[in-house]
Parts: sequence; structure tokens; C-alpha cells
Amino acid sequence: MDYLLTSNALSVWFAIAFVSTIAVATKMAATRRRTAVDSPCMKPSPPPMVSGIALLGLLLRVFRKGPEAAIEGLHAKLGDVFTVSFLFGQKVTFLIGQEAYFSKWEDDGIVDLKHEIKEVLMLISARCLLGKEVREKMFDEFRTLFREIENCVSFVSVFFPYIPIPAHRRRDSALLKITETLSEIVKSRRRSGGTEEDMMHRLIDSKYKDGWSMTEAEITGMIMTLLFAGKLTSAHTSTWTGACIVSSTKCLTAVVEEQKKIIGKYNDQVDYNVLLEMDTLHNCIKEALRLHPSAPMLVRNAHKHFTVLTKQGNEYDIPKGHTLASPVVLNNSMPHIYKDSDVYDPDRFCPDRAEDKAGGKFSYTSFGGGGNHGCFGEAYAYMQIKIIWSYLLRNFDLKLMSPFPKPDWSKFVLLPRGKVLVSYKRRQLPSTYSCPIKKVTF
Repeated sequence: MDYLLTSNALSVWFAIAFVSTIAVATKMAATRRRTAVDSPCMKPSPPPMVSGIALLGLLLRVFRKGPEAAIEGLHAKLGDVFTVSFLFGQKVTFLIGQEAYFSKWEDDGIVDLKHEIKEVLMLISARCLLGKEVREKMFDEFRTLFREIENCVSFVSVFFPYIPIPAHRRRDSALLKITETLSEIVKSRRRSGGTEEDMMHRLIDSKYKDGWSMTEAEITGMIMTLLFAGKLTSAHTSTWTGACIVSSTKCLTAVVEEQKKIIGKYNDQVDYNVLLEMDTLHNCIKEALRLHPSAPMLVRNAHKHFTVLTKQGNEYDIPKGHTLASPVVLNNSMPHIYKDSDVYDPDRFCPDRAEDKAGGKFSYTSFGGGGNHGCFGEAYAYMQIKIIWSYLLRNFDLKLMSPFPKPDWSKFVLLPRGKVLVSYKRRQLPSTYSCPIKKVTF
């Protein structure tokens, strides 16, 4: 990100955005709400505050050792609940606790797994969301424009989306062109009166409870939201899943054996119900997400005053108006919940261990932790990733060639940094060479 490196001022903004968005708060399982007490003498004290010189020290630690280390340092020093006071009076309270595509490959070779996964998921998203007009006539142009927007999913852009920097101007230009294109498609479809089997047309046909139809702006906005949610995060999870599986002989052997059993049982046919039986692959995806969550933090606003009680027995007063952040990267690694939490171990989700159930429903927060704000696309995400990896595991021998990747902390969605080079060689599992995928219906 050249615009971050060319200006000291922007570097400072980046650090502030980095800490305020990533450094934050979860494990609502390790805390519980209590009714506010009106009596002044019984009112809990506010959380420990990080501000002034301490804030400068925190930003310096972010630059030197990364945001995760900075959060861990504050957690060790201040406990499960603390507040960071940023510029302009903003306060953040941390609550810490609980297939056609692959046919173009040769018989063997080396690919950048991250790039290949992004490409195939862009094709899937185009099929499900954008419609035949984009897929057949302007896919390459749309993909280029979407990449311009995608490249701006950084902490700076999330926290300070309107800073006048070159990357934001490119983003806004690309977004305008995409919006104009999608709006014209919506208008054209409405004039023609035809129907198509894709999400865009379902939105065109949908109506609010009062009978009003969605506007072009609302439809294009929903399409872009779904495209980001369904493509970017799935590309992240698919890439990390692949890197974790192919770097572990034990896990790779287990998921391949599972595919052999599925082949023998269902004669090479994979549909939605068959995908549900891929428990080993499911756990591999889930464990990759535990270690490498697509969203490093969850953010909410406190609409009313409340108090929290930490696991250590400390009670704190949280004022209305505070930003509440839950650092998923820490919540998914609590040592009192996950044994050897830094180790990739999909078996921890097997019924006899079920470590994610140990601390309640907020022990695993990669999909939001459940409740009213859980991710409603969770089932779709698992299905999409299973289809991709079921095909790859059945048809290729795979080996990680580059060092195991590290997260790209300059991005809001923590994709692997750099290329993820994987060697492949076509091979035939018992009773299959290719992997026919039936059309999934619901």
C-alpha cells in the first residue's frame, strides 16, 4: 500500500485506525451484563484507561510488534476490560474473554493458491449474484473494478473512509462505474419483464411489507454487500484452509480418506446433503477460521449504560456511547478454552472434545458468536468452501512450496501476505477422476 508508506502522517492515522479497530473486545461469555445501579455509592468504577503518553507507547508497540502483540500486552497488564482513549474523544472499550475453472490447470505445476481461489470465487459470485449480463459481456472489466475496491479494505479505509488519498479516489471511481453498470442492468430487466435465476432478479422481484419495490440504488447496494461478504471472506477462509491442510500431513491424509469414503458411498455424486457429511473437512475449515478469522474484530455501539463482570471478578461501568470491540483473534485463542491454542488441530471440534462449547456460545466467534448478530451466511460459506476443496482433494496431489504464510495486517480481512505457492499433480482417487457436482437446490 504505497500511500501508507509515503507519508509519516498517514502512518500515524494507520496506527490509530489499526489499534482502534483491532484492539478490542469480546468473549461476552466471559462477561455478563448487569442492571445499572442508581446509587452513586454502589456504582462500579470505570475500566482502566489508556491515553496520553501511554497511548503513544501503544502506537509504538503496534508499529514494532504488530496489533495482536499490542492487545496481548494491554490484556496482560490491565485485565479483561480496559478503555483506550483516542483522538477527538473517541473511546473504545475492550472486553476480552471468551470446478470448470480448475480444468485449465495442466497435469502438474505450481500455482499461487491465493490468486486461484480468488478467481474461482469471483466466478461463483458472478454466477450467483451478478447475472448473465456481467458474466457474458463484461466479466473482465467488472473483475478489474472490483479489485480496485477490494484493495481498499484496509484498516485506514474502514476507520477513515473519506481521507483524500489516491487509493480512495480509485476506489470511488471504480464503485461509481460498477454502480452505474448494475443500475442499468436492473432498469433493463424491469423494462423487458423477463426472469433470471440469480440473486439480482430475486431482489428485483422482492417487495417490502408495505408493497414497495426496491430501488435501483438499494438493489445495487445489496449486490455489492453480498459480493463482499460472499466472495472476499470466502477467499480468505478457502486460502487459509488450504495452507493449513497441505502443510499438515496428518490433516491432509484425513481429509483425503474422507473423500474416498464419500466417493465409495455416493458413486461420485456430490450434492448439498453429501457436503453435510464431510465432517473432517468441515472441522479443518472451522479450525483454520479459529486461527485466522476473516474479521479480526467485531464492533458494536453501546446504546445504553451497562456493567460487566470479568472472569476474575472485577466489575466495570461501561457508559452509553462507547464503541465496543471484540478481538476475535484473541477470543479464539483463550488457553482456558482451547488446548494448545496456537496449534492447528481440527480434532478439537470432534464430539469427544468439543472445545468450542467449553465456554458457552461465545467461545468461537469467527462467525459472530451467534445471537442476533451472527453471520446468516455461515452455512453458505461452508458449502462453498467444501465444494472447492472437495474437488481439489479428489483430483490433485497438493504440497505447500512457499513458507507458511503470515497474516497481512494492512488489510481488514486478514488474507495471507504474499503468494501461497502450492505444487499440484493430477491423480485419480479410487473410482473417480473428476468430481461431478450436482446443482445444489434448497
